[in-house]
Amino acid sequence: MHHEKEHDKERELEKKLHQELERMEWEFSMLYEISNAMRATLKLDQVLYIILTALTSHEGLGFNRAMLFLVNEKESVLEGVMGIGPHSAEEAGKIWSAVSSSKMTLEDFIAAYDTFRRDPESKLNTLVKGMKIPLREDMGILALTILEGMPFEITTDEAKQMVDPEILNTLNTNYFVTVPLKAKDKILGAILVDNVFNKKPITKSDVRMLTMFANHAGLAIENSRLYEETVYLSCTDWLTGLWNYGRLQETLSSELSRARNDQSNLSFVMIDVDNFKYYNDTFGHMKGDETLRQIAAVMKNKSRKFDFAARYGGEEFAIIMPGTSKEAARLFSERLRIEIERLYVTEAPLEQKKHPTISSGIATFPEDTNTKDELISRADLALYEAKRGGKNRTCLYTKAMGEKRPQ
Repeated sequence: MHHEKEHDKERELEKKLHQELERMEWEFSMLYEISNAMRATLKLDQVLYIILTALTSHEGLGFNRAMLFLVNEKESVLEGVMGIGPHSAEEAGKIWSAVSSSKMTLEDFIAAYDTFRRDPESKLNTLVKGMKIPLREDMGILALTILEGMPFEITTDEAKQMVDPEILNTLNTNYFVTVPLKAKDKILGAILVDNVFNKKPITKSDVRMLTMFANHAGLAIENSRLYEETVYLSCTDWLTGLWNYGRLQETLSSELSRARNDQSNLSFVMIDVDNFKYYNDTFGHMKGDETLRQIAAVMKNKSRKFDFAARYGGEEFAIIMPGTSKEAARLFSERLRIEIERLYVTEAPLEQKKHPTISSGIATFPEDTNTKDELISRADLALYEAKRGGKNRTCLYTKAMGEKRPQ
């Protein structure tokens, strides 16, 4: 009898060890799949989507809901970025089944993300994206997750007393777990998960796995941010911070293609700083550079969020204005011209009409041309007419200008 009990204990222990081994194998397999998926793209929003689908899918960690928050250092707040809940859990399951069986390509993943991003039914995502939590100790668990850099398990009524009631009400949650997203010594944000629908308890093992996962996710987010910063710097002009010539050309091609498909207008504005050589020679290159930066800043502030302002080269700038008629582009250019004239009109000592102003030339698709090269050259012809007509003015392209700018 004694030997049978001993054997039963051994069998029970062996069974537990076997189960633990199986779970560890699954955990490492899951982390491997997640890491591969996150390495496949370096775009931050896609990385975040991969993270949350992995947390909510049954093939992943299987939580009912997962929400991701990132630190906004400038405002010292934690901002909601993305949330995946029951509406998209089925889709998450399909995605991770395909990922784990190596049947899903990066293009499939991105297509799934684009569908999710446009989905008006994803109420949790909309809710999370509207959240801002000040990073102060009195703002509850999410803020403390960042400030203390540690997970919090809100799995008892006692622990729930620590939570800001507004968070509980906003998210309609009861018990949940938060973990920080870390990259090296920096805390980038936090993940919040719960099982608000199936009420399944969140175990210590779940929290351990979630923490391991969050470490991978934090590094992926940091890599993505560094990549996006590198891409941004490679596309911008070092002096003014506007898009550079290469990015301008790429954007004009894509925006013209969109305008053709939408059968909409697109105006292209070429801008030249008047009297720049005189100003540069009089006050020196540092003052000249500062002037270009100031003019670029005005262009940024005056442009709409869907316009593309770029430094074309030297003291020339350009603005792509999608969905904009020639007359609307003229009105915009005039406002810009007046604003820049006001900046320098009182500067002394300068000869009359020698302070920096701008001249602009405008050509519009499809009214003036159907091609990118002609759009640029015709805006340039209009700019030449503005300079020839006395500077500090806006000129629209007309057929009467001919096809070639005089040398």
